[in-house]
Amino acid sequence: MKTAPREAQVRMETGAYTAALAVKSARVDVVPGYPITPQTSIMEAIAAMVDSGELHARFIPVEGEHSVLAAAVAASAAGARVFTATSANGLLYMHEVLHMASGGRLPVVMCNVNRGIFAPWTLWADHQDSFAQRDTGWLQFHCSSNQEVFNTILQAFRVAEQINIPVMVNFDGFAISHCLMPLTVPHQEIIDRFLPPHQPEWKLDTAHPSSFCNVTMAAEYATFRQMLSEDMQAAIPVVKQAAQEYQQLTGMWDGDTIDTYRLEDAEVVAFAVNSMAAELRLSVDILREQGIKAGLLRPRLYLPFPAEDIIDALPQNAQVMVLDRNYNYGHPGGILAAELKSALFGRRNDVTIKNRVMGIGGIDLTRRFMAAEIRAMLDE
Repeated sequence: MKTAPREAQVRMETGAYTAALAVKSARVDVVPGYPITPQTSIMEAIAAMVDSGELHARFIPVEGEHSVLAAAVAASAAGARVFTATSANGLLYMHEVLHMASGGRLPVVMCNVNRGIFAPWTLWADHQDSFAQRDTGWLQFHCSSNQEVFNTILQAFRVAEQINIPVMVNFDGFAISHCLMPLTVPHQEIIDRFLPPHQPEWKLDTAHPSSFCNVTMAAEYATFRQMLSEDMQAAIPVVKQAAQEYQQLTGMWDGDTIDTYRLEDAEVVAFAVNSMAAELRLSVDILREQGIKAGLLRPRLYLPFPAEDIIDALPQNAQVMVLDRNYNYGHPGGILAAELKSALFGRRNDVTIKNRVMGIGGIDLTRRFMAAEIRAMLDE
């Protein structure tokens, strides 16, 4: 009898199909789904895998995104490993149940394919949808490539099931979800070593009936909220451990809480997430050729915000150019800039922060455009 090869597969896949392959590799039990552009391709691929027997999971089609997450919460409470995906207004429609998942300490993993939210309607990417959910108690990763989407989904299940907090894996619609990129898929035996079967400490069981997330008195309620907040902060070393162990097993590394490029001697630091951060690597190269010592710092983990790692990574006297693909309504600029200013306040007074909002509704962000914007920001 021949032994299956342990070598990784190298293939070309879209970001959406990459996410589906990661779900298959994670041996997920339940996938509730509802279509929304540009996420639909993920659910189509998973449904086809279930139908063909390639993925041994229960696919549950429902009538809307609120029901998607309600089904995910129920399945997770029953002890299943659960995945789902959405975009934009679908994520907004889930808002109520996002709190149920985090407050119930349920390790659901969900991909959000970033897309601008209405009104007016757009199908193209910005980051308003996921950043609008920053206070719902979910960890948030932001990915800059198809390979990172695959790796992060597996790491997200590992982290979520260790700390019992749901995780949102975000990546840009079309620029990542529909673009082909090289993908390395580790052998299933390696993935199984990294992500063993889900065995929750507690679950709903008809043989041993119990209540779940019932009404509490004020003191108990406050304790649950405080525990969630503290455990989210304590997730950072868990994220780092998962990334390091994944690297040891697969040889692949996307960063842990942050990712950097040419940062060591940088005087000007670009700060951004998702596909624009990948393009910014090329902008950094352009600026270097023009005599500007540029670098990139990308927060791969947005929530909890990795303040200590960012503070440690920023060079002395750096000028940080935060490029936001969202608006911080009621305040000037974008949300990433506000988060960074809060993290650095009173701790890194040597650092200067400047901010531009760009790429809203999918406006193209090329390497040359962003390099020119950073040069212009230096003169402000």
